[in-house]
Amino acid sequence: MFNLHDMQPSPPDESQDHSCCDGGHQQREKSKPRVHIGAMAALEKTAAVFVCPMHPAIRQDDPGDCSICGMALEPENPAAATEDEKTELRSLQRRVVWAALFCVPIIVLGMAGHLLPQGLREWSAELQFILTTPVLFWAGWSFFVRGWNSVRTMHLNMYTLISLGVGSAFCLSLLAMLYPGMFPEAMRHHGAVPVYFESAAVITLFVLIGELLEMRARRSTRRALTQLAALEPRTARVVRDFTEIDTLVDYVQVGDVLRVRPGESIPVDGLLLDGGSSVNEAMLTGEPLPVDKNPGDRVLGGTLNQHGTFTMQTTRVGRDTALARIAETVAGAQRSVAPVQRVADRVAGWFVPTVLLIAAITATAWCFVEPQLALPCALAVLVIACPCALGLATPMAVMVGVGRGARAGVLVKDAAALERLAGVKCVAFDKTGTLTEGHPRIVSSHPTVGFSDNEILRAAASVEQHSEHPLARSVVAFAKSHGATPEPVMLFESTPGGGTTAWHNGKRVHVGSQRWLTSQGITVPDPDAGILVAIDGTYAGAFNVADPLRQDAANVVRTLHRMGISTMLLSGDRQPVVDQVAHLLGIYDARGDLLPDAKAAVLAPLRGTGIAMAGDGVNDAPALAVADIGIAMGSGTGIAMHAASLTLLRGNLGSLVSAIKLSRVTLRNIRQNLTFAFAYNLIGIPLAAGVLYPLNGWLLDPMFAGAAMSVSSVCVVLNSLRLRWLRL
Repeated sequence: MFNLHDMQPSPPDESQDHSCCDGGHQQREKSKPRVHIGAMAALEKTAAVFVCPMHPAIRQDDPGDCSICGMALEPENPAAATEDEKTELRSLQRRVVWAALFCVPIIVLGMAGHLLPQGLREWSAELQFILTTPVLFWAGWSFFVRGWNSVRTMHLNMYTLISLGVGSAFCLSLLAMLYPGMFPEAMRHHGAVPVYFESAAVITLFVLIGELLEMRARRSTRRALTQLAALEPRTARVVRDFTEIDTLVDYVQVGDVLRVRPGESIPVDGLLLDGGSSVNEAMLTGEPLPVDKNPGDRVLGGTLNQHGTFTMQTTRVGRDTALARIAETVAGAQRSVAPVQRVADRVAGWFVPTVLLIAAITATAWCFVEPQLALPCALAVLVIACPCALGLATPMAVMVGVGRGARAGVLVKDAAALERLAGVKCVAFDKTGTLTEGHPRIVSSHPTVGFSDNEILRAAASVEQHSEHPLARSVVAFAKSHGATPEPVMLFESTPGGGTTAWHNGKRVHVGSQRWLTSQGITVPDPDAGILVAIDGTYAGAFNVADPLRQDAANVVRTLHRMGISTMLLSGDRQPVVDQVAHLLGIYDARGDLLPDAKAAVLAPLRGTGIAMAGDGVNDAPALAVADIGIAMGSGTGIAMHAASLTLLRGNLGSLVSAIKLSRVTLRNIRQNLTFAFAYNLIGIPLAAGVLYPLNGWLLDPMFAGAAMSVSSVCVVLNSLRLRWLRL
């Protein structure tokens, strides 16, 4: 699982000077060869690995076919080996066009030959043979290769049936054309032995069209990942020896200092050193509002700098960046196999041998009834029973569903997680950073006797305006919201972990913790207060600090209850605080004072009952791992995301409801696909065998059987593609 926020740089090596703008950097370069981490990552990305879209365990370094299902392998990284994929698509398009051009005269000769001139009718079989040969052995040659491989490896699949059916039709037609006397009179129609060149050619064309549509559908589902990879900038401005140098991102390494100007994309992941700006992170998180960035804040490669100029220190490059890890996670999830797929896998194990047996029985039975129907009926059975739709039912839905979730800011680790999420019965929430914002702020002020509210607000804000601490900014914002404008101060001093002090209007003002004020010789009567203020050595008042609820928390809990999902609250905070939050949100099972292992112990007995855990901190990681489905907030820690099966990139709880809806709709789509595939074969195989012929004389022509087979696959693909437009 990718690590979105665990991006702290490695501790500096004391033996080297890591300064960015002095001779130390030059000394570092001289002391040891430069390792192009970015370049190596780029080479790893280029060296593509090819996997099967339906059997991810099949992997190889070169393009080819799956040894189990026979389908063409696809690049593991959607951004890699795209030229090979484009070449394959162009080749398939070319084969479809030429096969269609050849099939038109073949169909005319085979089905409307009686309308042709006498001389042409006499050479009809020969002309069909000439036109059919390139369709089968050029355009459709890959079917025979895959069919042979399936027999050789004993992994019988759709290409076993296609190659056997089409090959049998072609060979028997060739024998009928060259040696018609070897066929008994019972197999003749109007004195002539029928040929089925047109069936073999048209079936090949239909299968080619089906493969083309499937390839286009898969390309469209991966387009978002390709666009995501394209967000990575190609160049970066590196600060070295007081000089700024434009270089390729591949040559940027961890520890380099970069300058980012207004309107530029941030090249790699890092920490902001100097300056500030607003950054548009919508391409990664889906959040449309720009995020303010100040010194010490993390910035992500591929995001867009809005208006400010800043320098940053590189912490992650190449495949380690958040952008690359997101793409890798989504791609891996799209290739993963959902547990529901095991139903299709079990069926596929006996499906092809059963179809071969049914085809043999069909041919044998018709030999005793009407021998001329033996071959077309057996051929129709082989073709219409192609398990392509059955094989596509789950992978297509998973691929589209995971891609749709990524666009909505829901990152799914694998297909199994998507299926488990659909069965969630209860969601356990962490409090801080999950149900609350995780950023404490000032909620009220309390002056002591002798001081006014405006006086302590103005004094505290004037001092804190020079501090970079988040709570200091909260004090300033709270004062401004109450009409107290910060004023100039003198002799500002800051004590890390303690507080700040300065001279304001001729008076010494202290703002900080109770312990720090006490160490400054100030008597504090209320040790439980939050941020304390002292003016001229006298305790003047305090600010209450609270972690407010997320704006959407109450609505999400209510929505989950309406969906039939119960909720519980597990927190390490004090029980009274936990009870208060639970009361505000309508959560009836609230437990506080829990250590990390205690949270996991609460969920362990519920494992297997559809329990989910949503959290964002290191202390939530054990519970996230124990739950049936772990859900990490995108604003949380890297270890939480690693332990979770699902990450809400936007960091808001509303995405949780979207994720559950997506999982349920995707699972329903998979079941629809499987139901259609099973029903199609249960109805199609008897019809192809000719069960209606004794009743009404109706038979399914092998060409129409091929068309029905292709339509079944297309229906599964189109039904899966509906997920792309799912409203979340």
